Amino acid sequence: MLGMGLAAIDGTIVSTAVPQIVGDLGGLSVFSWLFSGYLLAVTVTLPVYGKLSDTFGRKPVLVAGVVLFLVGSLLCAAAWDMASLIAFRVVQGLGGGALQGTVQTIAADLYPLKERPKIQAKLSSVWAASAVAGPAAGGLLAGYADWRWIFLINLPVGLVALWLICRYLVEPGRAGVHAGAGARKTEPRARVRIDWAGALCVFATGALLLTALVQGGVAWPWLSAPSLGLLGGAAVLGAVTVLVERRAAEPIIPGWVWRRRTIAAVNLALGALGLLMVAPTVFLPTYAQSVLGLGPIAAGFVLSVMTLSWPVSAALSNRVYTRIGFRLTAILGMSGALLVLLAFPLLPFPGEPWQPALLMLLLGAALGLFQLPLVVGVQSTVPYEERGTTTASVLFCRQVGQSVGAAVFGAVANGVLAARLGGDGDLDALARSLDSPESLPSATTDTLRRAVDAAVDYVYLGAAGAAALALLALLTLAPRRFPVLGEGTGRED
Repeated sequence: MLGMGLAAIDGTIVSTAVPQIVGDLGGLSVFSWLFSGYLLAVTVTLPVYGKLSDTFGRKPVLVAGVVLFLVGSLLCAAAWDMASLIAFRVVQGLGGGALQGTVQTIAADLYPLKERPKIQAKLSSVWAASAVAGPAAGGLLAGYADWRWIFLINLPVGLVALWLICRYLVEPGRAGVHAGAGARKTEPRARVRIDWAGALCVFATGALLLTALVQGGVAWPWLSAPSLGLLGGAAVLGAVTVLVERRAAEPIIPGWVWRRRTIAAVNLALGALGLLMVAPTVFLPTYAQSVLGLGPIAAGFVLSVMTLSWPVSAALSNRVYTRIGFRLTAILGMSGALLVLLAFPLLPFPGEPWQPALLMLLLGAALGLFQLPLVVGVQSTVPYEERGTTTASVLFCRQVGQSVGAAVFGAVANGVLAARLGGDGDLDALARSLDSPESLPSATTDTLRRAVDAAVDYVYLGAAGAAALALLALLTLAPRRFPVLGEGTGRED
């Protein structure tokens, strides 16, 4: 949980210190790469770390991830300009990719099927606590100390996590699922082959694709040469990656990840989850401040209620899926999420803060029923030596979904604003102008607020479409019952 906490708090604690960082180092035009660079590194390394954990074990990969994250944190604290800080954030992200995927895999290794919802809910509570504590801690450190402390604070937490992992983490055997003292063990493979060519191709393809999605429409127009060049390069490298992986003895992304119906369905469903999560995490704070007129802290609370109900729902999900199965539980959860997302555009204008907060509370409860059963279920369908790769593929698809969602829904929001106001639409610029409403005529302010309200409504309708895609993937691809391997038996239950 401490290791996961390093990655969980990173994004929220940095975001509140951006003004101080820019004021000290400059680089306002490229500061978004503080987040984009980290996201790119995390996303494109997930499949690589998943395969490495299956090959060498979870503990070495997790230790390497913590060490790399701490080295990156120390370098970030010593950054001398914005370019160096962005480069060191990428180093942090290389460690963060190992933390996110490996911790989830270890939870499946160490705990039998009945106990996994409890430990996964505890891991989810780390993200919930980080969503609340991160902005406050970042603001305090940046305002009363120095922004460099938001990186230095990782060192004591990471060193304690590293000590606990090295001292107490004992991996189960390399065959089957851990089942206590009686778990079977087999000899490790005599010869280990690492698909370095495949790893490089995956990294390069993901980097080009995500750079195009993150920066398109922001740093340059979508139909400009940079966007088209990056997307075309990603397509070419993607084809090369497929050829390399087909010939590799131990591919980083093996073909069975997509040939097996259960894993393919969960990958697509979690990709759709990443897509729809952009609506509350990216656009709801803007809605709360620009439409409802709330301050940053109150706007953060409207969003944070979702992170409070999510782990509670996840912890209780085993009482549902043990009776009706993983697939039906996930369908039930996403159906609830679909109704909540469709209800958001029906909120009155301007409305009361408790109304979107209530919807986010319900959304968190619904998504807790959706995500955890799918993660636990898909991890339970594969043996030890395939679990790291499977978990990484699920997390990778969700991360890519978030990047696609940020690009697509950003274009949707700006398009609605352009249609409502005339000319080009820019939600971020409009939100900044509404931060000082006293400088605008009241009629203009009301028009702008209504435009933002309409833009966010359309984003939520798009998120509802992503929820429908998740349901479609589960209904058409996922088997009625997941082929769960017996605990320590290697047989289907």
